[in-house]
Amino acid sequence: MVSTIQILVLLLVVIAAVAFVAVRLKIPPAILLVLTGVVLALVPGLPAVALAPEFVLLLVLPPVVYASAVAMSWREFRFNLRPISLLAVGCVVFTTLTVAAAAHYLLGLSWPVGFVLGAIVSPPDAVAPLSVARRMQLPRRLVVILEGEGLANDATALILYRFAVAAVGTGSFSLGNAVAMFAAIIVGEFLWGIGVGWAMLRLRSWVRDTRIEILLSLLTPFLAYWPPALLGGSGVLATVTTGLYISWNGLKLISAATRLQGIFFWDFLIYLIEGLVFLITGLQARALIEGIRGYSISELAVSAAIVCAVVIVARFVWMYPATYLPRRLIPAIERRDPSPPWQWPFALAFTGIRGIVSLAAALAIPFAIESGAPFPERNLILFLTFSVILVTLVGQGLMLPAVIRALGLANAGRREHHADRAEEFVARREAVEAAGRHLDELVTELQLPEDISRPLRANHRDRLKQIEQRSDGAPGGNKLIELHDQVEFRLIAAERRRINDLYRSGKLKDEARRRIERELDLREADIANQREEE
Repeated sequence: MVSTIQILVLLLVVIAAVAFVAVRLKIPPAILLVLTGVVLALVPGLPAVALAPEFVLLLVLPPVVYASAVAMSWREFRFNLRPISLLAVGCVVFTTLTVAAAAHYLLGLSWPVGFVLGAIVSPPDAVAPLSVARRMQLPRRLVVILEGEGLANDATALILYRFAVAAVGTGSFSLGNAVAMFAAIIVGEFLWGIGVGWAMLRLRSWVRDTRIEILLSLLTPFLAYWPPALLGGSGVLATVTTGLYISWNGLKLISAATRLQGIFFWDFLIYLIEGLVFLITGLQARALIEGIRGYSISELAVSAAIVCAVVIVARFVWMYPATYLPRRLIPAIERRDPSPPWQWPFALAFTGIRGIVSLAAALAIPFAIESGAPFPERNLILFLTFSVILVTLVGQGLMLPAVIRALGLANAGRREHHADRAEEFVARREAVEAAGRHLDELVTELQLPEDISRPLRANHRDRLKQIEQRSDGAPGGNKLIELHDQVEFRLIAAERRRINDLYRSGKLKDEARRRIERELDLREADIANQREEE
């Protein structure tokens, strides 16, 4: 137990150090974490860290998928449902079939084993590509499609994986039964996800205690994921449905205090989970090397090169017909959604980076089939999966910024960002104006004295003036805004110093100090966020 805790603490230290270097080098932390894990795995004398597949599939995947779904816009997800479905379902199935065919005809694997390999390496991971896409300000729609694909493709891949593993064990496969089962799983998980989202939102609104609400939010993804997964489904689709339902309906039922604390809690939790998972992924290199001693280096190199090439090329082959063919066949789609430039599908195709779900699925392959015989080529599948992860994550991941710049898409979303900011300022102004009109009604209804209504009206006028200054783009306006923010920061710092002096002198209780500090923190964070977005 003590050694496990020590290893965990050391892993956290490594994550912190790698994250610092990644920020300095402007490289996605996932890439450096995997490489660091590989290097540490090859250092003699260091303890081996094994990745249990149940840990990833049952404990890591649910909160990661749920957090991404809650952060996703349901309106944007629904608008882009066609391209997301074509990638999350169509591209995953196409990649699975292509890899299975290559494994059968070029590597000599049986069809069922080839399908197992194809299902494992078919779903891309969106963590590293999204970090690059946001930093380089890709068009918003590309980011939404990547996010949506990352939410749903794991469900398709895991369902195909279960069918393929079962086919290896029994030696038979029925396409009709598989299609019927696939449809039943999709419908069942969709209904279960909506039910869990509805029930948890009502329970949280009834509890009205921030700590209990956050605890319930932590339990929500597991409640959505575990029952379908244990019954033979994927669990991913149910978790995505729950997250999207809560994202769309939670504004009215979740308190402000819960949202403020919940955002920080979930951001830190997902950051920690992803860091640990990518680092531990690299640390599996030692176990993988030990399992492939029966294969020659040339055999392994050729097999890895073939599978990696097929995985990468298959996504490009699928992307262009999936983008343009529906518009050619159905003119209504073209009128409603005109064809994008060729650079868009190329950028989406280049982001097919594999990650932890593929490795977890490979590790979850049983050691023996139903007859008791060893699972065919299990160690080779593990090696090929790790090779695909390493090649796509490190190779494509490091090249992605240069490819985006070469395509002319760097900062292509800046105009959209400015438009979004203008829309946000309009919404802010209308919200403050609505509050001002309601204040007038309250003054009349409650007969508020001037001593109460005057400062409230002055506060609303100041807020409106500040919004107008930030949104009108007048010459010299940015300098005035920057000066205003600097003064605000200094005033907040002066308040902090005075509060700290009062606390140290015993004139202020600790509980009161914490409440005041929280208010100052929220004011400072609000100003900092507005400056970052501008």
